[in-house]
Amino acid sequence: MAPSSATVAALELGFRLRDAREEVGLSGIKAAQTLGISQNFLSEVEHGKRRLTEDKLAEAADLYSIHKQELSELRALRDQSDERGWWIRYSGLFPPDMLRYFGYEWGAESIRSHESLLIPGLLQTEAYARAVIDGDKPNIRASDTDQRVAARLKRQRRITDADDPVKFTVVLSEGALKQQVGGPKVLAEQLQHLIDLIEAHPETLEVLVVPFTADAHGALGASTFHLLTFPSPQLPDLAWQETVTTAGLIESSTRVRQFSLTWADCVRHAADRTGSLDVIFRDLKALT
Repeated sequence: MAPSSATVAALELGFRLRDAREEVGLSGIKAAQTLGISQNFLSEVEHGKRRLTEDKLAEAADLYSIHKQELSELRALRDQSDERGWWIRYSGLFPPDMLRYFGYEWGAESIRSHESLLIPGLLQTEAYARAVIDGDKPNIRASDTDQRVAARLKRQRRITDADDPVKFTVVLSEGALKQQVGGPKVLAEQLQHLIDLIEAHPETLEVLVVPFTADAHGALGASTFHLLTFPSPQLPDLAWQETVTTAGLIESSTRVRQFSLTWADCVRHAADRTGSLDVIFRDLKALT
């Protein structure tokens, strides 16, 4: 069971309110007018970015003909969304969308990721993470490095927590095992750490390597992306994509499906668990 996440609770509350509104045939404009709020505010509520007051939630429930049992569930979600996640302390460092992603990641049940040339942040050593962050000098101030590294290491508790680890499956290019981020020593330490994590969490962590010998596939040369699944059946899968200068959440079911199909195609080109571990061992041996 994933840990509590205020961000995920706000998203579920928003999605359920939107579904209820659409079921009674109300447009966003009409619903906002009736509730005495702006359409933009209602849209942000429905996307989990803002929340209604308790009174407005009751008004919305009445307007959308939400029964008492479901209203009780929505109130519980509203209360949960009011909690402060650990990521809030970094609000002066990361943009709102990135903080939202941290909240989604924290409350996810499973994550499927694709990486081309970097070891995923959830699996990085402190030295490797520091080298990655320091390497982005045009966009990151040197004075922020320590806090960014601390935030990344905090996120990794979803992998290592013995009580509720996230199920994490990542497909990465063999190039990520060879790119000497931080130099040979840092990379060697990183590859050993990766091996240790894989062996320590066989039920919840899977790292699949696409070898250089693989044929072309849909994710070849693609940017980093993640697919998140949540414990609540009320929430659909979401996608998160990162490029050099942008990062953002993708909610469109069509686009999420496209990412999911691309990820699955990438898996078909990757070595299996044992073969991937062999590749990592081989590249580690070449460094030591």
